[in-house]
Formats: sequence, C-alpha cells, structure tokens
Amino acid sequence: MRQGRLITTGVLIFFGLIALLIFSNATFLTLEPGEKGVLFKRFGGGLDKDNIYNQGFHVIAPWNNVFRYDVRTQEGLEDMDVLSKNGLTIHVELSYRFQPKPDKIGYLHEEIGKDYKNRIIIPEIRSATREVIGKYLPEELYSTKREAIQDEIFQRTFDAVDKKHIILDAILIREVKLPAKLQEAIGRKLEEEQASLQMQFLLEKERQEAERKIIEAGAKAEANKILNASLTDKILKDKGIEATMELAGSQNSKVVVIGGGGDGLPLILNNN
Repeated sequence: MRQGRLITTGVLIFFGLIALLIFSNATFLTLEPGEKGVLFKRFGGGLDKDNIYNQGFHVIAPWNNVFRYDVRTQEGLEDMDVLSKNGLTIHVELSYRFQPKPDKIGYLHEEIGKDYKNRIIIPEIRSATREVIGKYLPEELYSTKREAIQDEIFQRTFDAVDKKHIILDAILIREVKLPAKLQEAIGRKLEEEQASLQMQFLLEKERQEAERKIIEAGAKAEANKILNASLTDKILKDKGIEATMELAGSQNSKVVVIGGGGDGLPLILNNN
C-alpha cells in the first residue's frame, strides 16, 4: 500500500513538473526593446488586432500565441536594371528605410504577415523605379533631375505601402551605372558644358573690367575738366607764391632769383 502510494505520488509530481514547465514556457513572455507583439487567441476569436503588446514582461494563456514584430527603423538595398526613356538599360542601386506602423501590426499580420518586406516593399520599389526612370533620359540621372527622380520614386512607393500599414522613411539612389560608351559621352558633354560656363565667366569678368576702366577714365576726364575750368592765372600765382615761401623757409641752402621765372615767380636754385 505504502509503496503504491509513493509510486502514485511520484507519477503525479512528475507530470506536475512537466505541466509546470510547459505552462511556464507558454505563459511567461518578454518582448525586447524595439519589439511589439500581437496576440492570437486560439479559443477566443483569433487574432486580437487592436490589443498590441509593448516591450517588457507579459503573462498569456498557454494555448494562445504572440507574434513578435521589430518596429524599429530598418534598412534594405535593392539592385535592378531598368530601361530609360530612349530604351537603354541602366543599372540602379537603391537603399531604403522602413518600419511597420507600431499600432497596426495586428492588421499587417492578418493581411500580409511578417514577410512584408519581400511581399510588399521590394515589389513596390521596383515597380515605381521602372515607371519613373522610364520617363527620363540617362543623362538626366547625372544632372539636377536626379534628386527629382529620387523623390518621385519615394512618393510613389510611400503612397503604395502606406495603405499596407508600413512606414517608408526614405529611398536613396546610391549608384547609377550606364553603358560604358554612353557614360563616356555624357562625361565629355558635361566637361564641355563646364568649359562653356568657365568661358562665359571669363568674358563677363573682362566685360565688367572694361566697363570699370571706361567709368574710371570718364571720371578722371570730368575731374580734369572741372579743375581746368576753376584754375585762373591769379590762383596759379598765389599757389606759386605759397610754394616759394615754403621752400625759402626750409633748412636746405638755396639761391633765390627774384623774377627769374617766365610767369614772374622767383626761381629757387638748390646750392647743395
């Protein structure tokens, strides 16, 4: 009897430990920083799309399940070949940043699932890139239109994935590769344009310098005209007398000849 009770007790303890272990693993849940969870109630209505679990410790029923989602900003790269407006093949490398809408992961999980990057984001980016670049010539990717092309690709993709509960943060054109001959031709064209702009700059600089000299010469001529009009014989004699007085008062030895000048002013001869 006693041995039977011990065996029964041992069996109960054994199964109790197993049940406790299973129960513990199933009901204690920790979501890491940057994670959110959506609960699937196996016997209670299925996916609870509006009740989102935040990071931290949670207790759930052992028969339910929680699907984890990383809601931090993530980055992806995409390489693809597209056709330009004139039918040439262009290789484009894009980078993009995205994340699921944190409060909509229940709807995202129900409609798309955790593989939303491959099922939604990448196809939409590829489609938008083909449509946008197909409207432009290859050389326009090397001009100021590159940023406009990038913005248009981003906006088209953003509008598409936003309806699927996904946030698209940015799309950047990292690299563009053209056929070698075309790239050389574009390079020569850009060099010629730069040379033309440099020549225009030099011509404009010379034109401005010529205008400056003309204005300066005109100003000098006008000043001389005014000066000549204001000078009279009396003023000149007065200036000559003032100069003679200053020289006569200096310490240097000199000979002064009164009336020796053609205009009646003294001549001053330095005796040194």
